[in-house]
Amino acid sequence: MQETTYQVEFLQQDKYRLFRGLYMDFIAHAISDYHFELQPLTYDEFIDAVSKDLIRCVVLLENMIPTAFLVYCTATSESVELNVIHCLGNEDLVVKRNNLMKFFMEQTAEIRKNSVVCYPMLGTQGAYAPDITHFGFNLIGLIVLRFLMSDSLSTMILDNIETQEMESKYKIVSWNDSYFDNAVDIINATFQNTSDALFDTRFASVEGTRDIIDKIVNNIYGEFLPDATKVLLCDGKPVGIAFANVTGGKIANIPLVGVLEEHRGTGLSVQMLKQVMKSIIDGMRSGKRQFTEVNVTTETDNYGALRMYRAVGFREDYSYAQAYLPVNA
Repeated sequence: MQETTYQVEFLQQDKYRLFRGLYMDFIAHAISDYHFELQPLTYDEFIDAVSKDLIRCVVLLENMIPTAFLVYCTATSESVELNVIHCLGNEDLVVKRNNLMKFFMEQTAEIRKNSVVCYPMLGTQGAYAPDITHFGFNLIGLIVLRFLMSDSLSTMILDNIETQEMESKYKIVSWNDSYFDNAVDIINATFQNTSDALFDTRFASVEGTRDIIDKIVNNIYGEFLPDATKVLLCDGKPVGIAFANVTGGKIANIPLVGVLEEHRGTGLSVQMLKQVMKSIIDGMRSGKRQFTEVNVTTETDNYGALRMYRAVGFREDYSYAQAYLPVNA
């Protein structure tokens, strides 16, 4: 019997043909096993991205045959984004993942001096969570909630939600570009001391938050929905915001909700969310757009946010471990 030998290296052109079968296996499992909302890049698109150095692909060769790979990116934010670890079959998963991680840690040693590593361990990747902590990673539990347009109970909850009448000084309006700077301040104040800032350090600074908001409103993180994005005004000044965008196809998303601290605790965030959902549904009824769902993500122990989303008809779908490696860890 041949002894198993492992070799880890960056994907190079001479391995493209052998790699194809492994990547096609990943495509087959991306939605069912990893909860990808959309189909990943085609094989040709993936190879093109690798050849242009838009993404980095690390391959594990088992007796010279590719049987596992790791994909990461360093160009999209202040973080090193570890996108996925995929293994062919179910044998020696921890050994294969550890070999890939060791190589990844060596290759990113310099950039990790100034950048956090973030890795959403979606689907079956969560089984690796206990082992990845040995590399210095910390874990945060995240949960995805969905408002399915086909779910009559969610629609009923939204239609029948009871909210307190807002004081006359408050008003909810749709997005206007003049609110940009206020939105940056609101989101920065809301998120700078939360767990989100641990794996996306941009939230910790005003300039970093500005980059996030800029990418939302300029369609980098999906198609921005200005009419569905709602701004809470107090005496004409923005004090809260709930963003809305399209992450792909017929799936809408609420990426960020924030209210300044002195205006919290009176149900204003629920009223904003209700207006977001009403705008999206009204757009569907008028024939402008068609969506199958709206989704959100929050921490599993953020009970205030969970209550807020449940109040307008969202339901928990699945949870996953968000792994992050602090700078210099």
